[in-house]
Order: sequence, then C-alpha cells, then structure tokens
Amino acid sequence: MAFKVGLLGFGTVGTGTAAILRDRDRRNPLLQDIEIGRVGVKSLDKPRAIALDTDLLTTDLESIVTDPDIDIVVELIGGLEPARSLILKAIAAGKHVVTANKAVIARYGDELYAAANKAGVYILLEASVGGGIPIIKPLKESLGANRISQITGIVNGTTNYILTQMTEEGADFDAVLTEAQQLGYAEADPTADVDGLDAADKIAILASLAFGGRIDREAIYCEGIRQVSAEDISYAEKLGFTIKLLAIAQKTENRENTLQVRVHPTLLPNAHPLASINGVYNAVLVEGEPIGQVMFFGPGAGEGPTASAVVSDILAIVGILKSAGKNTALNPLLSCSHQDYSAIAPMEEVVTRFYARFLCGDRPGVIGHLGTCFGKHEVSLESVVQIGFQDKLAEIVVVTHDVQEKNFRQALEEVRSFSALDSISIASVLRVF
Repeated sequence: MAFKVGLLGFGTVGTGTAAILRDRDRRNPLLQDIEIGRVGVKSLDKPRAIALDTDLLTTDLESIVTDPDIDIVVELIGGLEPARSLILKAIAAGKHVVTANKAVIARYGDELYAAANKAGVYILLEASVGGGIPIIKPLKESLGANRISQITGIVNGTTNYILTQMTEEGADFDAVLTEAQQLGYAEADPTADVDGLDAADKIAILASLAFGGRIDREAIYCEGIRQVSAEDISYAEKLGFTIKLLAIAQKTENRENTLQVRVHPTLLPNAHPLASINGVYNAVLVEGEPIGQVMFFGPGAGEGPTASAVVSDILAIVGILKSAGKNTALNPLLSCSHQDYSAIAPMEEVVTRFYARFLCGDRPGVIGHLGTCFGKHEVSLESVVQIGFQDKLAEIVVVTHDVQEKNFRQALEEVRSFSALDSISIASVLRVF
C-alpha cells in the first residue's frame, strides 16, 4: 500500500526531502511505501535541481491539502500565512501534517494542535528546531520519564556563525554580518536571526514539550546580538568566557509551575559544554532527573539535515498507519495533549550573573563609587578589572555574583544618575551563565 505525500514548497528543504523520498537505496525500508503525490510551487517554469513529472506540480496549494489521495501534507513554505491556513485546511480534510515551520507552531501551536487532536491526525515538527538534530522526539519520548529542570540551546546557526567569526577574527558585528550574507549563512533581512526572534520561536516549542504547558510566545524575553562588540568578545576571552546567543527555558525556584524563558547573548565559561559549539552548528543541553545532563549536537540548518528531520517524521506517521491503520487512536507520545499555558516569570525576577563594561574618566574614586552603587542594591561583585583606555577614557569591566535582574538594573540607574561622575557611561551589559 503506497502512502502519498503532498509537498507545500519546493525550495531548499523541499528539494532535499524529495531527493530522499526518491533515492531509497540503503535507507529505511518504509520508504518503499511512500510516493510523492503532489508538489506545490510558486512557478511552474522555474528550473529545478530535481526533475519532477510536470503533472505533479501545481501553484494551487489548497488543491493539495484537500486532495483525497494525499495522506500526509508536508508544509515547507514557512512564515505565518498562508502556512497556518493551509495546515488547518489539511487537518480539516483528515491529513496528517509534517512541518519545519517554527514560527507558525510557536504562535499558533495551541490552535493547530487542538484541531489536529479533534480530527485524529498528527502534526509532527522535528525539523522546526535544530535542523537535523533529533530533539523533538527525544523530548516527547526518550526523555519522557525525566523531570526536566532546564533546557539551554544554541539554536540559531546564523548568530552562532557570526559570534564565532567575531571571536576568531576579532572583527566587528557589521563586517561579519556582511560576510555571512555573502556566504548565504544570513538572509538579506537578518532581523529574525540577529535579533533573537528565530531562537525565541524555537525555545517556545522546546519549553512546551519539556514542561508540558503551552507557551505564550510574546511573553518570551528576546535580545539579539547587534550590541555585542569585538571589545566585549576580547574581554570575555581574557576572563575565561565565550559569548553565545542562548535560548533558555528553566523551572523557577520557589515558584511552582512558573518558567523562565528567555533569549539573549550570554558569557559562557569556556568549560561549559556549549562553549565549544562553533560555526553554523546547533546544540541543545537538557538537564533533568534522573538523567542529569544530555546534549544534542549537529548541523542546525541546510538542505540535507533539515530534510532528514522532515522525512523522519513522514516515516513515523507511515509506520503508524501501516501497522495500526488509518482509523486508530492517536499515539499520545507523538500527539500533543497539554491544554494550559505555563506561567512565564518576568525578566526582572530572573536571577543571573552580569558582565558590564564602563567607560569613565580616569580619576580616583571611580571604582569605589561603582562598588558603592552596586552594594546599595545588593549586587555582589565577583571581579572589577580596569582593562585599559579607549578614547582617553578608562575601561572598567565588572562581573557580578548571582543577582536579581531588578536589583542590577536599579544599580545601573544609580550609576547613570550620579552627577559628580557624569563622564561615566555604560558601554555594554551582558548576562553571564
């Protein structure tokens, strides 16, 4: 019995998916039971890396999701619309859905999953986070016996490449971004990547799976890497740190059923497992009980890795349909059943360490004044170092012990408002893991 797949989109990932589905030699035997039924494209005349029969191609994507011969709809067009509407129409037509679209799942996952559960179909999304890294299925299945306490990830290859190059070349952000765009690692409009929006979509998905509650995407604190300078990277190295854009979801101590979910550049100790993840690679570190720590590492994007994840989801659905039939109840390990939203703690309540770099006139008492301002707001300093001079101003780098974000920000306001030292300026502030 052949199962027919309808592809919505035939770009990089769609092409890679088709290549795997057509080249079955030495792959999973279930591929013999899968065929490409329809392919939705923007243009029928565009040259393609894979030659497909012209009668498979259509610009009418809605005709694919309602085609009675299609068993599984694979959504690879990205964005919010028409992806959301097409997924809902596929579900209404009784189709199982595979998607790589983190944005639509992060924002409309509750609506899509409710519709899928009601219709008795699956939405699988392994390719939505981490490219070819298996992380969705492990959170749903392999790690299901654990109490997850924290997920920390480098989940955006573009920003990881930029920060890696800034570290290795000593270059500024703008220069490396231009290089990344020329190499195809960054989009012409890099906003979603460099401002942390893509990573926020992905940690929303991971947090919902790990902690069993829906996540309000708009409640996630999101800070990108535009403000990270070559000077900060250099000073971080001298202090034994590497700067990475981290996506973090963790249980909040002393507040049951409340999560911290945030994305921001972070100074990682060089001994941390994620500190050595460089280039366009991704990694996700999961911590829980009883497993302890487990890390998933691999290519976070690209035709082959992402298509590998897409086809793995297709195979999972086909395996169920072939063994149990089309009218069986949903497997609770593959479907999504949580109904309630998790509470997200405001950033001001987060407890973390901080790195701050100040520029100030080289005069007696400056360091003492900084210490006084921080002490008034219960900010304990781990180290205070005068690094050097920039434009005749002394550079002072401060690293704190754990402190509540609210207290640290109040201390910074105290520094800013001190009129006798009006030459003090705050060059940068970053969190420390």
